[in-house]
Amino acid sequence: MDRPSTSPRLQLLPVSLRTANAFVQDHHRHHRPVQGAKFALAVTRPDSERICGVAIVGRPVARHLDDGWSLEITRLCTDGALNACSKLYGSAWKVAKALGYTRLITYTLPEEGGASLRTAGWRLIGMRGGGAWSRPSRPRPDTPGHLRGPKCLWEAPGLCGNKEAPECRFIAASRARPRHADLMPR
Repeated sequence: MDRPSTSPRLQLLPVSLRTANAFVQDHHRHHRPVQGAKFALAVTRPDSERICGVAIVGRPVARHLDDGWSLEITRLCTDGALNACSKLYGSAWKVAKALGYTRLITYTLPEEGGASLRTAGWRLIGMRGGGAWSRPSRPRPDTPGHLRGPKCLWEAPGLCGNKEAPECRFIAASRARPRHADLMPR
């Protein structure tokens, strides 16, 4: 398969979830569009306005990771344009930090190498179990078989590499309470 040629500088732009989902529907190898998101980004070639990749960022799917400070890249999809994945991973993390989030994660299948994630500075946290959403007590459309196995969990370069830094202690302390605890009656 020939890779589309690209200029070294891809243009980044915000897009609607509808636009990003349409790109995912047309180009993603194994996932369908998502139901919701906090934001979506796209990259285009400078010589064209045609989208060559998208990232959709939303709340973490795993509810134990949905702490109010974390987001998850739920879809990242390109047409093969060089550097598009790395640009989207890095840009999604910059936007998430600008919005006040302190953690950004994503998952890959074990057979996906993760080169773009490493290039963007992300680190592999480890393997996490994957299963089906359906249970006897609450039937759901079943997860396709090739997506049921373990996934690789990745994390964006942290704000708090030095856990002793004052801003990191503040973040750790603020995570101990609900995000809007100051607004709650005592």
